[in-house]
Amino acid sequence: MPNNQMPHNMDAERALLGCVLLDENIQSDLLERLKEDDFYDEGHRLVLAAMKAIYAGRKTIDLVTLTDELDREGKLERAGGVQAITELSALIPSAANYKQYLEIVRRDSVNRFLIRASKDIIENSMKSPEERDAIGYAEKLVYDISKREDSGSLAGLADGDVIEEVISKFEMIQNDPSSCRGLETGFRHLDRITNGLQKSDLIVIAARPGMGKTSLAMNIVENACLRKGKVAAVFSLEMPRVQIVQRLLCAYAGVSMSNALSGKLNGKDWKNLMRASDQLRKSKLFIDDSSRVTPAEILSKCRRLSTSEGLDLIMIDYIQLMGGEEKGRSSPENRQQEIASITRDLKVMAKELNVPVIALSQLRRIQTKEAQLSDLRESGAIEQDADIVMFINRPDVGATPEELAKGNIVKGAAELVIAKHRNGETGRIQLRFLGEQTKFVDVEAQGEPNEAPEYRKKRDFAENPTAEEAFSEIPIDE
Repeated sequence: MPNNQMPHNMDAERALLGCVLLDENIQSDLLERLKEDDFYDEGHRLVLAAMKAIYAGRKTIDLVTLTDELDREGKLERAGGVQAITELSALIPSAANYKQYLEIVRRDSVNRFLIRASKDIIENSMKSPEERDAIGYAEKLVYDISKREDSGSLAGLADGDVIEEVISKFEMIQNDPSSCRGLETGFRHLDRITNGLQKSDLIVIAARPGMGKTSLAMNIVENACLRKGKVAAVFSLEMPRVQIVQRLLCAYAGVSMSNALSGKLNGKDWKNLMRASDQLRKSKLFIDDSSRVTPAEILSKCRRLSTSEGLDLIMIDYIQLMGGEEKGRSSPENRQQEIASITRDLKVMAKELNVPVIALSQLRRIQTKEAQLSDLRESGAIEQDADIVMFINRPDVGATPEELAKGNIVKGAAELVIAKHRNGETGRIQLRFLGEQTKFVDVEAQGEPNEAPEYRKKRDFAENPTAEEAFSEIPIDE
């Protein structure tokens, strides 16, 4: 092959098309996986298109039907004529090696796409006014090629491999209930319902502003990185890195952030902060505070992190601040489509990287006291794509001083509502919010998962008088 030509192998292309003519048992497999632009030669692209048309019409693909289809479309001569079509089936004795031919053709096809993308990247880089736009354009082109090659096939269960895998999984769980436990959140009752955050799951935490979405998500990150030694990537589109670390330090050290910011720390507080800072330096927590990123950019960064350090968890704060691939201001209808595309890409990201992805989401302004799945802002696609959807309820946020004084609503009482759980039960989990430490903690007295909320009543805390004492100082040397 001359140096100035694109990668291609004419013999492999002809042999692959010949395999389609020779063996009808592999026709469905090859025609499903092949695309016309996988072929370098124009005649071969025309032949493949004709084969697909014949197959779609539920007719047999052979020399007669193929030449007839090409002739009827007026493309027979462009495809090389009758002689070229006849030579396809005479080129090889059998279709036994069709997988090898397919690998060669697909390899050359990908290389051609990459070469063309490289040329476009060079041209765009020569005139791009901003570094970020140039990088985003390059990443998108390469990402689109990788998505193009990511295609599965419709497979039966006759070989029993998948069934055996599921049975083996159930046996492992039977022998050791913790064997398939996902990433622990640090909240005992949440882990009981979800069995930990599972790999490839998209977990959406939604609430109105001021309810503590970021705090809850960072509490989970804290448990994963600082207590379990996991690797986490945090993408904060709203809050700068220094504020994220500020929250994390105070929460992990059990120190009042308001005291830290007003210079009222005592000696014990400073000791806990120093110990917490040492742990934080040793952790594998990576924070990106870019104000507007796309799912493709996040995926690219996480791929690199996964290769260099490993990756166990991704947290994104929050969905509605993310950018899509389209430039410019969009209409509400287009924005809904953009959010739908973003959430779909986040789910694909979780599946490709095989890690749980926590994405925070806003809610619409609602009049009812308790959020519903329909209240997820801007797109029902969030509900569709998410494996788990959780809402945070904190009645004290909107309570009047009179209500708090009467004891009808308890300050700091919170409830986590699992409204959707694709692979398990839904339920309600009582929590307590320590505002000074921006930290949620478990409340030991728990009802059944679907028990009606009783957290608004003061007697719940009276029945568990040690709850406040138990969480007044968070141990940091586990």
